[in-house]
Amino acid sequence: MPRFDDADFGVEPAPPGARSPRDARGSASGSLPIPNEAGNTVEIPATRSSISDAAQFMHNLSLSPSMRDRRGSRNSFGTSLPIPRSPRVSRLSSVRMADASSVSRDILASQVQDMSKEKVAAAKNMAFAFDIDGVLAHGNHAIPEAKEALKMLNGDNELGIKIPYILLTNGGGKTEAARCEQLSEILEVPISTDQFIQSHTPMQALSEYYETVLVLGGEGQKIREVAENYGFKNVVHPKDILAWDPTVSPWRTFTAEDRAEAKPRDFSKIKFDAILVFADSRDYATDMQLIIDLLLAEDGKMLTRAKDPVSSRIPIYFSQGDLLMPTDHKGPPRLTQGCFRIAIEAQYKALTGVDLERVVYGKPERATYTYADEVLKAWMEQIHNENRLPKNIYMIGDNPQSDIVGGNMYGWNTCLVRTGVFQGGENDEHNPANFGVFPNVLEAVKAAVRKELGQEFKFKWNPKVNPVTHGDGSSAVE
Repeated sequence: MPRFDDADFGVEPAPPGARSPRDARGSASGSLPIPNEAGNTVEIPATRSSISDAAQFMHNLSLSPSMRDRRGSRNSFGTSLPIPRSPRVSRLSSVRMADASSVSRDILASQVQDMSKEKVAAAKNMAFAFDIDGVLAHGNHAIPEAKEALKMLNGDNELGIKIPYILLTNGGGKTEAARCEQLSEILEVPISTDQFIQSHTPMQALSEYYETVLVLGGEGQKIREVAENYGFKNVVHPKDILAWDPTVSPWRTFTAEDRAEAKPRDFSKIKFDAILVFADSRDYATDMQLIIDLLLAEDGKMLTRAKDPVSSRIPIYFSQGDLLMPTDHKGPPRLTQGCFRIAIEAQYKALTGVDLERVVYGKPERATYTYADEVLKAWMEQIHNENRLPKNIYMIGDNPQSDIVGGNMYGWNTCLVRTGVFQGGENDEHNPANFGVFPNVLEAVKAAVRKELGQEFKFKWNPKVNPVTHGDGSSAVE
């Protein structure tokens, strides 16, 4: 299966002897530190420029970067993105007890599968990776076809077999457990944390490198719980700093509830190690001000200004780079974290005259797809007792600039749906889906399953199936 190739990105591979965030920050060139393999993380060499792309967006407002023209714009080939060695720090998936009817159905399904070994092998050799917003749901409302597609993959098919799938989203802001509980209710199927990747899920690996971090984004102060679950020892939320000194942000938003949840202390005596933007900001004025304050500070200390803000700058990480996101808004897609990042880059360059180096996770970064491989293998072991990667993986997404470009470059089969960001013609001009464009996720899943399991594969389980007659009387394809 083809994978990323450095030549595709127009850059040289990372040089040997690269340094880690555990080492002293900075270098003669003022570049970000380069992680190496150590501890419980795997570090994926990035092949993209870490220099900000604010200038090209300010002078060229195209929102359709192509793989060839723009895929070298995210991260430096001199900076790696750490990801966890194990799929997740803590597995908080809920336990669902099987009832008698499901047990009897499983027994019957196993008998059917024993008589259809070739189809079973093919079903175990394919998998899906779904984006969420614009593919499975709009905000807190499920896309109706998504419910049917996931039920079929969970075993509502002629074999009664589970076809592995994971959810791979650039969304975030809550713990994986909280988000999976929410999605399980919305989609009406059980979603486990073991098959779920948010934009910031791989960033838990950074807890091995940084102790005191400013963490931003999401509703209220839920992001604090996310960071603490990931193992960060000293998590600071912007509201903590506002509670200490409200004057740090002249146009702040600070409620009585914010104050009650805040953890103020004397931040003039605290050294920050890194800035982590985990999700979309809910208070641009405060978040932008504090980020700029720390980027310009002397070695991460509030109320200071560095003589050389480049050499003493602490690193900043963004969980994803999307410019637009689909919501339940009836108009065009809304702005998201990528636009916030570009605004920070533009502010930093306006104040210093130099480009901001930063690191971006999420789709379409290679680190996210490498991590997805590990999650898929672990999920395969959980549902089929086979720790391996299926051969035929289908990425179903609505955003050509993240879902499709990332899947294409990682050698996956890509499906573009018309229920989210993409509303164009027959296919995206710059980043075309290699498997096709579909009206919704159900049609994409059906097309992929028919390709792998045959045109006559039935998408409903027949409770009256008789294994002795090899499924006579089973329902027709819908």
